[in-house]
Amino acid sequence: MKTTQDFRQLLRADGGTQHRDIYWNEDIYAQELEQVFARSWLFLTHDSLIPKPGDFVTTFMGEDRVIVSRGRDGVVRAFLNSCNHRGNIVCRADSGNARSFTCHYHGWVYGLDGALADVPLEKEIYTEPLDRKQLGLKQVRVETYRGFIYGNFDTTAPSLVDYLGEMAWYFDTFMDVPGGSELLGPPIKVRIKANWKFFSENFIGDFYHAGWTHAAAIKIIGGALGLILGNQAVAPGIQFATTFGHGFNASSGTDEIFPHIHQGKVAELFNDWMRARIPVVRARLGPERAQLYNAIWDGTMFPNNSFLRGIDTWKVWQPRGPREIEVWTWTLVERDMPEELKRGIRHTNEKTFGAAGLLEGDDGENMEGNTQTSAGWVTRQQPLNTEMGMGREGFREGYPSKLSEPADNEAAHRNFLRMWETMMTAKDWDEIITRRRQDART
Repeated sequence: MKTTQDFRQLLRADGGTQHRDIYWNEDIYAQELEQVFARSWLFLTHDSLIPKPGDFVTTFMGEDRVIVSRGRDGVVRAFLNSCNHRGNIVCRADSGNARSFTCHYHGWVYGLDGALADVPLEKEIYTEPLDRKQLGLKQVRVETYRGFIYGNFDTTAPSLVDYLGEMAWYFDTFMDVPGGSELLGPPIKVRIKANWKFFSENFIGDFYHAGWTHAAAIKIIGGALGLILGNQAVAPGIQFATTFGHGFNASSGTDEIFPHIHQGKVAELFNDWMRARIPVVRARLGPERAQLYNAIWDGTMFPNNSFLRGIDTWKVWQPRGPREIEVWTWTLVERDMPEELKRGIRHTNEKTFGAAGLLEGDDGENMEGNTQTSAGWVTRQQPLNTEMGMGREGFREGYPSKLSEPADNEAAHRNFLRMWETMMTAKDWDEIITRRRQDART
């Protein structure tokens, strides 16, 4: 296992430069699975996707397979998707409704709560009764924020709301609206040969790439993004960085509807919705969050849950080794929106950030390039740089976390990487919390 001293050589203390090994090395990746993914709150699903008793989805926490199900009592539980007899996958379906889960290898049956419910021929072939309490599927700690369901393997980790910290205040901008938000699924899934951190960093605040990488797409899409075409102008907006590594960039409007990416009838429906909704958000949450509500966001909840507002995509970067990920994509909408508007937003999301989306293809090619160039030993020794906007971070009245301007900035990237280094080297959550709070104050 890499030590704190090792990481001081791999990542500058302020996060401004990084050794490429952190995106390439197999040993570092193995340490990530233990230190980051086994201790962080990871997105599992949303209430809207498993509304009825017996509804379930299968997903991943790092590379651990997990079943998430709603019990007959209405409680959502999660547990490892691996039989405790010989280790086979218990449930191979992506989603559905079930009364129980049966392993295809020998027929061991598990309940919606993960408890071992039946073993074929148990009385006939076992000399002693099995201790079923010890042979149930390993439970995952589950907590929900505004209908968004997360899991954590570490029983000593802070609560989900404490882990979100200031990010909960920002999430409420679109999660705590009347009726709440929901996800439209099932998720689109695609494999990309890139390190998971490059995508998390890109979404946490890299607006700098938009005018250049997406120039061809912006010409087609038009609208507000045309202002930054070809990086001819600095992108307006603010970056926000929170205590536990979460962050986002927001390019916001004022009282007029900020131009979003939707087109045609969808744009009309969306604008009508926003005109009616902004005063409601202002009255409920105050002027700061009303302005953020009327904005385009790109953000990441540490470690691997990213989202966009304005295009309304919700993503998880499922790691598949240090050099490959599986991208899972849902559409984020408000529950009370008209169905026609929801369908339109979903279509916009799929044509921009779906598997064959105009913008997803650009990003995938970049992230693969960022990762795969490190196959060369000499190339891998050249440090990467995230110094943009360094020294501009600070606090502003009305907001609970650090922020930095303009949108072309890497403050949130550096904060994300410092959180990553903390988790990779801290022995427990007490140390993680102490170190992160010290960092947030400086």
